[in-house]
Amino acid sequence: MSPIAPIKFGKYIRLFWLLAATPFVLLFFFVTGTAYGLFGALPSFEELENPKTYQATEIYSSDLKILGKYYIENRSIIHYSDLSTNLVNTLKATEDIRFENHSGIDIRGLLRALFKLGGAGGGSTLTQQLAKNLFPREEMNLFSFIIRKIKEWIIAVKLERSYTKQEILAMYLNTVEFGSNAFGIRSASNTFFKKEPIDLNIEESALLVGLLQAPTRYNPVRNPANSIKRRNVVLGQLHKYKFIDDLQFDLLKLKPIKLNYEPEGHASGLAPYFREMLRQELIKWCKEHRKTDGSTYNLYKDGLKVYTTIDSRMQRYAEEAVKTHLSELQKSFNAHWKGKVAWKDFPEIITDAMKKSERYHALTEANASEAEIKKSFNTKTKMTVFTWKGERDTILTPLDSIKYYKLFLQTGFMSMEPQTGYIRAWVGGNDYKYFQYDHVKDGKRQVGSTFKAFLYTLAMQEGYSPCYKVPNVQVTITDPITGTTWTPENSDGKYGGMLTLKYALAESINCVSAYLMKQFGPEAVIQIARKMGITSHLDPYPSIALGTPDVSVFEMVGAYSTFPNKGVWVEPQYLLRIEDKNAVVIQDFVPKKVEAISEETAYLMLSLMKGVVDYGTSARLRFKFGFTNPIAGKTGTTQNQSDGWFMGITPELVSGCWTGCEDRSIHFRSIELGQGANVALPEWAYFMKKVYADPTLNYSKSDFEKPERPLSVELDCSKYENESEKPGDQDDLGY
Repeated sequence: MSPIAPIKFGKYIRLFWLLAATPFVLLFFFVTGTAYGLFGALPSFEELENPKTYQATEIYSSDLKILGKYYIENRSIIHYSDLSTNLVNTLKATEDIRFENHSGIDIRGLLRALFKLGGAGGGSTLTQQLAKNLFPREEMNLFSFIIRKIKEWIIAVKLERSYTKQEILAMYLNTVEFGSNAFGIRSASNTFFKKEPIDLNIEESALLVGLLQAPTRYNPVRNPANSIKRRNVVLGQLHKYKFIDDLQFDLLKLKPIKLNYEPEGHASGLAPYFREMLRQELIKWCKEHRKTDGSTYNLYKDGLKVYTTIDSRMQRYAEEAVKTHLSELQKSFNAHWKGKVAWKDFPEIITDAMKKSERYHALTEANASEAEIKKSFNTKTKMTVFTWKGERDTILTPLDSIKYYKLFLQTGFMSMEPQTGYIRAWVGGNDYKYFQYDHVKDGKRQVGSTFKAFLYTLAMQEGYSPCYKVPNVQVTITDPITGTTWTPENSDGKYGGMLTLKYALAESINCVSAYLMKQFGPEAVIQIARKMGITSHLDPYPSIALGTPDVSVFEMVGAYSTFPNKGVWVEPQYLLRIEDKNAVVIQDFVPKKVEAISEETAYLMLSLMKGVVDYGTSARLRFKFGFTNPIAGKTGTTQNQSDGWFMGITPELVSGCWTGCEDRSIHFRSIELGQGANVALPEWAYFMKKVYADPTLNYSKSDFEKPERPLSVELDCSKYENESEKPGDQDDLGY
């Protein structure tokens, strides 16, 4: 028998080592090739130092509260110092317990994930997840998946070299999505709890960190059962790693979820009308200003910080005042028209509204017949409508919904500091979601008797005194070109006697206004109105004395602020400064100032308008609302009570409000209900009550400052006024 040939193990050993080494060689090749850009470029050093993420532009109030944001992704950047310890510990315990001990890649974590050895998190570190969020790559196949993971490792290592651990953790929380249109921890914290991240407690932190795994599945609003289970899993991780003890864990996992949920949107939050106006202004601003690289700013991506003059407390008081007053006034208006059709004489109001609706345009574009359109508008459908008690689900025909909304009273309210021009509150309407037209700046309505202030200002400037007496008789003014005549009437039809200018303005006597207009002419009145900031079109007709022009609340408040500011008109200002995302100031804003009238004239006008409040058309501020401090003011009511106005002046704050329906043909039918003192003045009263009650605002109740130089005319008109000569109380009707 021949001997057995010996087994040759050498080639198998070599094959074994070759097979064993191949993955490492391939890994080395892929890592080296990826590092040198063989499989696509890696982020540059500059990109690592300044990673690009869409950041929301934030709008700040003067007291540094966020009023709202403009965004593609609702993301606000925070720093590590803005985070609570609860949040930091929860994130580490859940996602990367060895975060402080690795340099971007955790080998133990990788092995744990590969061999399912258990423990916190998966194979990716927080730094790797940050790399993925900052520089996302598409996965087409296994090869691209491998390359992407390698790139994440390399970027993670580079990030660890460029940033501290604290910076990396904060950057990670800035990049992640939490659902409900909340990107980044600050947006999420405010959306779900109305808190800043630094104020989050343990269970709130656990809920938000739990959301990161699946924002929809664990959403506490849509899926509360899933959310609480996931939160308790996260609490279990905190317990496992000794961040909470046994007792805390047992108590916390039994707690129900307590949300203060308010998803951020352009129609929600404070000052939505103001924010929409500002958005349009900022879009123009962005087109006109360039960054250092030559590109223009993007309002929705560049994370601008816009600081405004709006005071969040006063804005809230203004919105509450509007709701308090209009919700009650609407009841009165509805009762006033119950059983009647407000547009009976003007049916085109409804048909025109129907033809302007989205439904009508969609039907006409689909070539629907008139019969089909009529049927669509008369078919009942489910809808949600606005009420002053909140949204209400109901069933209405689209035509009935048009009629429903036509009966709503609208409003515009603005409050401003006369010395600085700073606008502190801006309410453009009832509810921005349902009524998006801004009645502060965009809306212009007839101003009624509030325009008389400009006529009387001209008289004071030309040497008349508040005590100058004028006969209360009808005055006829003839147009020198056309030959037409104008003879206004007093609203109560009463005439006779001599009236001081102070009393005539207090009671809004039309004949006295006509007398003054005949002395000066409309062009002179227009000129002084222009100096005081009125930019709207003003027809040079005598009737402007009674308030025929259409003017905005924005202009009127700015103009009336000239009086307490000693004759200096200050342009109403709502912007303080704009900063880039790195808090570098791009532009500061300074208001324009004009010496419009003399200091004495301004003070005389304040004296005249104090009479309006003390015993004239605004006296209900005293007897109904209980104000005792010095206040100057003027009401305004237009023909048929279509528009009601009130302008209220204190030494440190001027506020104006307009109230009326969208269509001028829909209005109160009586002067008692429709006058400015009833439909507009209460908004001012409710607002100022809240302002004075807030000690943090520190608005005084002092009198207006008297000029240092002696007045050239007398202010005490009591010895000139003969009660028997007065025509009796007048309703404030501007025509």
